[in-house]
Amino acid sequence: MFHYKEEKEAKKEAFRKYLESSGVLDALTKVLVALYEQNEKPSSALEFVQQKLGGPSVSDYEKLQAELSELQKKYSTLSAAYQETCTELEGLKSSQLLNVASLSIKDKETAGEEALKEKI
Repeated sequence: MFHYKEEKEAKKEAFRKYLESSGVLDALTKVLVALYEQNEKPSSALEFVQQKLGGPSVSDYEKLQAELSELQKKYSTLSAAYQETCTELEGLKSSQLLNVASLSIKDKETAGEEALKEKI
């Protein structure tokens, strides 16, 4: 049992050192001090902390979600238009190849006819 407590304490200490070395403890301390020093406490302490740590406020988050939804719709519309245009382009390429092939055949026939006329 004693070994288990030592192991648990060692994990806690390692985690504390990790938080300290990565700057998390300093950032949290600064935010909590700023909250403590507020004359008028904010209605949402959690939102205050999020904002001070650089996260979006609830209203900003909702705006970003709405913008994301709008951009996803626009992407879907543009993607469908792109696919339609690609299909149309492939159709035009096919018809152009057919036209070129038929012109080529007509040119060969005309050349053959002219060669016959010259022989006559």
